[in-house]
Amino acid sequence: MEVLWRRRVFVGRVLFILVLCLWIPTQVVGRTGTTTTITNSITSSRPSVVKIGALFTHYSVIGRSAKPAVLAARDDINANSTVLPDVKLEVILHDTNCSGFVGTVEALQLMENEVVAAVGPQSSGIAHVISHVVNELHVPLVSFGATDPSLSSLQYPYFVRSTQSDYYQMYAIADMVDYYRWREVIPIYVDDDNARNGISILGDALAKKRAKISYKAAFPPGASETDISDLLNGVNLMESRVYVLHVNPDTGLSIFALAKKLGMMTSGYVWIATDWLASALDSLELVDSSTMNLLQGVLVLRHHTPDTDQKKSFLSRLKSPNNKKTPGFNSYALYAYDSIWLVAHALDAFFKQGGRISFTSDPKLRDTNGSLLHLSSLHVFEDGPLFLQTILKTNFTGLSGLVQFDSERNRIRPAYDILNMGGFGSRRIGYWSNYSGLSVVAPEILYKKPPNTSTSNQKLYDVIWPGETTTKPRGWVFPNNGKPLRIAVPYRVGYLEFVTKDKNPPGVRGYCIDVFEAAINLLPYPVPRQYILFGHGDKNPSYDDLINQVALNNYDAAVGDITIVPNRTRVLDFTQPFMESGLVVVVAVKEIKSSPWSFLQPFTAQMWCVTGAFFIFVGAVVWVLEHRHNPEFRGKPKKQLMTVFWFSFSTMFFSHRENTVSGLGRLVLIIWLFVVLIINSSYTASLTSILTVQQLSSQIEGIDSLISGTQPIGIQDGSFARKYLIEELSIQPSRIVSLKNMDAYIDALQRGPKDGGVVAVVDELPYIEILMSNTNCKFRTVGQEFTKSGWGFAFQRDSPLAVDMSTAILQLSENGDLQKIHDKWLLKHDCTAQDNVDSNKLSLSSFWGLFLICGIACILCLIAFFIRVLCQYTKFRPEPVEADVEIEPVRSSRPFRSTTSFRHLMDFVDKKEKDIKEMQQNNKRRRSLSLEDQSNSPTYK
Repeated sequence: MEVLWRRRVFVGRVLFILVLCLWIPTQVVGRTGTTTTITNSITSSRPSVVKIGALFTHYSVIGRSAKPAVLAARDDINANSTVLPDVKLEVILHDTNCSGFVGTVEALQLMENEVVAAVGPQSSGIAHVISHVVNELHVPLVSFGATDPSLSSLQYPYFVRSTQSDYYQMYAIADMVDYYRWREVIPIYVDDDNARNGISILGDALAKKRAKISYKAAFPPGASETDISDLLNGVNLMESRVYVLHVNPDTGLSIFALAKKLGMMTSGYVWIATDWLASALDSLELVDSSTMNLLQGVLVLRHHTPDTDQKKSFLSRLKSPNNKKTPGFNSYALYAYDSIWLVAHALDAFFKQGGRISFTSDPKLRDTNGSLLHLSSLHVFEDGPLFLQTILKTNFTGLSGLVQFDSERNRIRPAYDILNMGGFGSRRIGYWSNYSGLSVVAPEILYKKPPNTSTSNQKLYDVIWPGETTTKPRGWVFPNNGKPLRIAVPYRVGYLEFVTKDKNPPGVRGYCIDVFEAAINLLPYPVPRQYILFGHGDKNPSYDDLINQVALNNYDAAVGDITIVPNRTRVLDFTQPFMESGLVVVVAVKEIKSSPWSFLQPFTAQMWCVTGAFFIFVGAVVWVLEHRHNPEFRGKPKKQLMTVFWFSFSTMFFSHRENTVSGLGRLVLIIWLFVVLIINSSYTASLTSILTVQQLSSQIEGIDSLISGTQPIGIQDGSFARKYLIEELSIQPSRIVSLKNMDAYIDALQRGPKDGGVVAVVDELPYIEILMSNTNCKFRTVGQEFTKSGWGFAFQRDSPLAVDMSTAILQLSENGDLQKIHDKWLLKHDCTAQDNVDSNKLSLSSFWGLFLICGIACILCLIAFFIRVLCQYTKFRPEPVEADVEIEPVRSSRPFRSTTSFRHLMDFVDKKEKDIKEMQQNNKRRRSLSLEDQSNSPTYK
């Protein structure tokens, strides 16, 4: 129907233009048979009078404000000596009478006056038609009221918009919708050029915010109250409660009156009105209470114009007692005033550039033989292209703010006030500009700062919504057409704990259903719902097919053990996961009997080697430290070697019989006994675990070994695991075997690949936990989870239920109800205590710190011992050897450079500490006696 309607509009427009081309000027029709000779060129370098036209509906909401503003601008320009000096600006007014046909005829009549520019019209529909005329005649069309975004297209080069385009207004609405987290909007609008194109822009703007127009409620111009009432009734039965009203200011208030009668202005509804409502209200000197009761809680956009003294003075002058017909003025008065000044500034610059006002006949517009049409009365402005560029380059500050144009001939720095209707007037809750988005700070201040449109920077003051509530409406309800939510539930044949068919209402039961019902009960609104089983019940359905059916609008949601994976999130919205999940590998295992060599299993081979080496090393260190002090560590070499080994290994059982007498030896022994204590305790605990816990083994160690093999792998029917194994892990499809239920799992795993079974099963962890629990832990998972995901409830794209249900699931998790539901359906045995043998083995990595401490202590003690020995050896000075004196080591001047000296050193080290002290005392006595003899001997001179 919409295509047919557009086609009819197009055909009607073409016919309408053809009629206009055949239009007979009234001045020509009134003439007798004579014809007037028209000069081919009418030229003036700087004329004394310049004519411009003004075209709008004088008695409309916009026209009543624009007309006195246009006349005031004309008078101010003529009284100003700096702009257009010695030139009188004449404004020719034409009334379009709210008619497209009349407006077009008036525009053609206006062009006969050889105007250099036309200000207006206020209607976008008329602007579309007139733009073709001004394109032909090269006359700029400066409009202060035509806001249709499509007028900025390259098709209309002579159209200049001196007001803000609806393009920005629609993006402001989209930002508001996103700010309040609404996702669906229903625009209500007049189906004309202006509103239709604006709503199209709104759809594009909402799409960028992940929102959408759920339904376009359009009505034809001049629709009756009955038609509009029927339209509102239909809209009220729909889901969305966010309405954008984009209509004409002259008739828009009647729609609110009808909505009030239908109960659509109460709590839960959201009404956003475009700038038409602010224009209508600003035109009234006093808004009565009945009108404000209709508008309570409505959000309204209004053109933002800076509050300057010049603006206040101008509005005060317009509201003088002389303007009795116009008690109030809206923002279009400011734009109309600035439009006249724009043309004046451009004309002044045009003349300074050497521009000339010159009109010539258009050869295309000529009378044919025998025709009564006098198209030659329409002339072309020769320097129109130059004048157009001058207008677009003009830059000045007017009543509406900075007047400057961008590359698309639109005003720069578009901004809107956001108003909240309530009480006896309106309250400004913020601003919008394309520079910084939503803000409570005026755009003039933000222009001095760097642009910031981040989400965290968007802010508005609190709103009083319809129904006089401050609680933000959800923006949607379930449709009032009696249609419940259609929920698809997978018809499973295995693992029925999660979801299965039930004879009692609602027809399904299981863990997933209980979680969904508990979350629904937490929502602050009722949700009518109907569960529909998906599948035939002979095998598990394909979950990807289930997701696609919801995406195709055959169902509204899907509830069950549905895994959240990327390809599904591209077409549907999922809630917060209510159960963590991930793919794991489960295998059949064989019990291993205890072997005669089980006592070696607590330690790894590396641990055994390092421990044995440290026993010998510590024994050797203690022997070195005790050899000079302790007679138990002296004797023949064979005996001393046996002592070292005996002492070392006897410390394992704390049964060493040799005592340590040196301080360094005792220090090393204390540290080593502590290490031995830790090792013994760990060995005992590990050996106990190995001998008492059932041990299991498997040929599959994880997903890597499974990928590298060639044996068949089992998966569950309908699971996403098949696609994941093939596409992500590059496993051959021929290796994958679909299994129907848990019994099929058990049978395939027990038979193994040699007897037609599978080597392992790849499935999600919740299913595997149920499998292991029901089989008394006879199966085991190997390796780690190689995917991380979760189960969630699926809803159609941008469904507001997805967000609310996510919040409800988080509440269930916080208050413990989610765990209670889990325990009710999925309480299981713990199979994680029994592990394989390798996990009980102790490696060097667990003890290297102890060995490091012990080794450092031994080395430091050895260093201290040898330093002490070297000090003793350097202080020892041998005396001449006598026959009856025991042979003592002779100190050489270079003791470390000869074999004899080194042997003497080793002999010195091997001596007992007691003997060394006696030798030092004897040496000391001999030196003292020698000194006495030298002092008593005679001296010869």
